[in-house]
Amino acid sequence: MDYVAAISNGLGYCLAVEKLLNVEAPPRAQAVRVILTELNRIASHLLWLGTHALDIGAVTPLFYCLREREEALKIFEKYCGARLTTHAFRIGGLLYETYDGFEQEIRDFCAMFAPHVDEYEELLTNNRIWKGRLVDVGILNADECKEYGVTGPVLRAAGVKWDLRKAQPYSGYEKYDFEIPTRQNGDTYDRYIVRMEEMRQAARIMQQAVEAIPEGPIMGKVGKVIKAAGGRGLRLHRSTEGRVGILRGERRQHAAVSRARAAALVREFAGTGPDDSGGLVADVVAVVGTLDICVG
Repeated sequence: MDYVAAISNGLGYCLAVEKLLNVEAPPRAQAVRVILTELNRIASHLLWLGTHALDIGAVTPLFYCLREREEALKIFEKYCGARLTTHAFRIGGLLYETYDGFEQEIRDFCAMFAPHVDEYEELLTNNRIWKGRLVDVGILNADECKEYGVTGPVLRAAGVKWDLRKAQPYSGYEKYDFEIPTRQNGDTYDRYIVRMEEMRQAARIMQQAVEAIPEGPIMGKVGKVIKAAGGRGLRLHRSTEGRVGILRGERRQHAAVSRARAAALVREFAGTGPDDSGGLVADVVAVVGTLDICVG
């Protein structure tokens, strides 16, 4: 959906699959996800700003924006080996642990970046040529945005204070203090202003997240699959709170094993003893019915 925001797209995909599986990434993985996603937001906005300014007739901002964007890409490359087609996340958490010096490099980036946003605005925000080519151009009001299904900075520039990080928090965003920038006119100039402030807010989130990265694992438990000989499948899943549940799986053919063996596997996954997992095993038997249970 956005070829310069592979990290953001990867997060959306992982969250969707995790929701279907009823699993949640560990707190450490969530903090790193937030840091890298907000860094990708900045990198994407910088590419937009530089090329947008170039299209309008301002050459210098392109070089400034690519200068700062390069520092973000260096962090991506050190973390997962890629600058553009980054594959940083996995279903249930992260692919890689953070490298030595990761936290300090994030702090250094945030400290470096804030003054440069001011620098961009000094060049553009009150420039009469810039304003002459953006103000009252391409207006989309709030009703039009809603009718067309517009989201993101375009929607917020029309005065709609809607951001999923606030409205439907994910990855721990509810723990961070940040603002949702909005404007009212909904023109090209307002969309520019919203994105400038969004970059500042992204750096603000990163600063909070990097100081609160907890210790712990980077991958959650995604689950095991138990199959029935007739093709009916079960997926056992356990949330980070330790709850165990059962989901129906895909229809595949597998060789059957004994019911006692299946019950033992259920207990092993649930982390329970033979006396305190009877309800779970009963649930398995109830779902499978008279079919023998086997392991896929």
